[in-house]
Amino acid sequence: MKLAAIDIGSNAARLLISEASPNGAGTMDFTKVNLIRVPLRLGFDVFDHGSISEKRATHLIDTIKAYKLLLDVYEVKYLKACATSAMRDASNGNMILQEVRTQTGIDIQIISGQEEASYIYENHIAEHLDKTKSYLYIDVGGGSTELTLFSGTRLVFKESFNIGTIRLLHQQVPDSAWQQLKDFLKQQLRTIGPVIAIGSGGNINKIFSLSKRKEGKPLSLDTLKDYYKEFSAFTVEERIHLYNLREDRADVIVPALQIYINVMRWAGAEEIYVPKIGLADGLIQALYREIAVPANGFQ
Repeated sequence: MKLAAIDIGSNAARLLISEASPNGAGTMDFTKVNLIRVPLRLGFDVFDHGSISEKRATHLIDTIKAYKLLLDVYEVKYLKACATSAMRDASNGNMILQEVRTQTGIDIQIISGQEEASYIYENHIAEHLDKTKSYLYIDVGGGSTELTLFSGTRLVFKESFNIGTIRLLHQQVPDSAWQQLKDFLKQQLRTIGPVIAIGSGGNINKIFSLSKRKEGKPLSLDTLKDYYKEFSAFTVEERIHLYNLREDRADVIVPALQIYINVMRWAGAEEIYVPKIGLADGLIQALYREIAVPANGFQ
């Protein structure tokens, strides 16, 4: 059974198509069939001007039209589509999504930061790790950062903060926002003890790839600090050529590292694991549970 998720973020729009099939243990495996990413960069408009420009709105509609064709070709029956921080803040976000619905038939829901954190948590990575330890999910996007703390078998909190890479690039993150994040972590973790971080997002995945670490091995906080210093010493153009980065990755990777480093420092996390997960993966998991409920007529 093929399932698909569309994630409209502040930096890019992603289409993930997965194949859901039962394994020998009686649970479901989700195999990625295709992942397409288009750098729409909606946050560049929204965080400066409060709305999405006509040009970017057209690009968004054209992107969803292309995704619709791919969904048809792959014969995908079930789709879940969501938009996050930039669309939440855009004064014309609902109007644009209505136009998307009219032209493509695809219904994209604007989700809250809390809902975004919940969908990311749907990946349940911590369930496969040491139950005696505490894990902090850190998902850094263009417009917001979602944090989820999992201690032992207990979900402690899911929270969203308007601190993202594009907001930082455009100097849209006041000191008070950083202080709020720091105070929140200190308060929440005062009785938890040390935590291990789990990172998601394109930037931390790129750092992990550049590090040449074996899959399943963590990155240290010191390693992230070293990359932050290294990348900060170069211009965006130099990063593109030296590290073979796309332009829309080369400019946001430094503020992304700033966010991961600060969160880890304030949480007392010395290591971060980087499984290949993200919001789209969580949407796939949530979609499967929705359609698998017998009350809905599916098995």
